[in-house]
Amino acid sequence: MSTNSNQTLHAEISIVPVGTGSTSISKEVAAAFEAIRKTKDITTTKLTAMGTQIEARNMRAILNAIEAAHEAVKSTGAKRIISTIRIAERLDASKRLEDEIESVTEKLSKEW
Repeated sequence: MSTNSNQTLHAEISIVPVGTGSTSISKEVAAAFEAIRKTKDITTTKLTAMGTQIEARNMRAILNAIEAAHEAVKSTGAKRIISTIRIAERLDASKRLEDEIESVTEKLSKEW
């Protein structure tokens, strides 16, 4: 797999554990987030109310982080795991998550 050495990939994963016996999923989300944070070559992680945003320099790191998150949730005793995953791979420029947000914020400031 050929990638630009300056390339940055963004991903967002939302994990829903099923069969935990509780409506709360904070324990499972915390386990998944820690696993993602510890994954090699993940440069940024951001926890949001609806998922976790991930930044990495290569696709393999993103996929390894997703696998680590699933394994972490399995270890909590969840009977089933449903994940929604979105990956953005920009080939013409390398932008960090913060750069993307700043670009939108600047435009909002001008219009508001």
